[in-house]
Amino acid sequence: MHRSSLFVGFVVIALAVALPATAQQLKIAVIDVQRVVTESDPGKQALQKLKELQDGKIDEGRALQQELASMQEQVSKQRFTLSEERLTEMNKQMEDMQIGLQRFQDDAERELDEARRRELGGLEGRIIPVINDIGVERGFTLIFNKFQSGLVYADDTVDITDDVILRFNTTQ
Repeated sequence: MHRSSLFVGFVVIALAVALPATAQQLKIAVIDVQRVVTESDPGKQALQKLKELQDGKIDEGRALQQELASMQEQVSKQRFTLSEERLTEMNKQMEDMQIGLQRFQDDAERELDEARRRELGGLEGRIIPVINDIGVERGFTLIFNKFQSGLVYADDTVDITDDVILRFNTTQ
């Protein structure tokens, strides 16, 4: 059993023991936050922005790779007809292009990671109030993130993901 699921179990037991007898009936719900991100309108928009950024970086990287491949092909074909000086110069250009390509890939990865954090963090900031509102309206004692809480099992009747998606789509 995972450490986090043990912790969650202890928290639920501790809450049940600590609450007065009249309030011991816990009302618990779970939410699949990943589904909210992939199925809600704002989530789909954020994912589309990330896909467009990623596709642009992929295209840019391919162009750089093709440029390098073209230079390598040119050197390969003209290897015996080029002067030693020109061959050295072209090899240096290819080396610089390879370094530039590696830098581009590293920068693109960092940029995509930052964009993911920004987009998904922004979504989280907008989703949490929706979850809180539903929790208050329905009188839930606890709402767990279904797959990050250490939860091993939850009956579908306590899953409020569809309700959160519906509300999130209408609170833009």
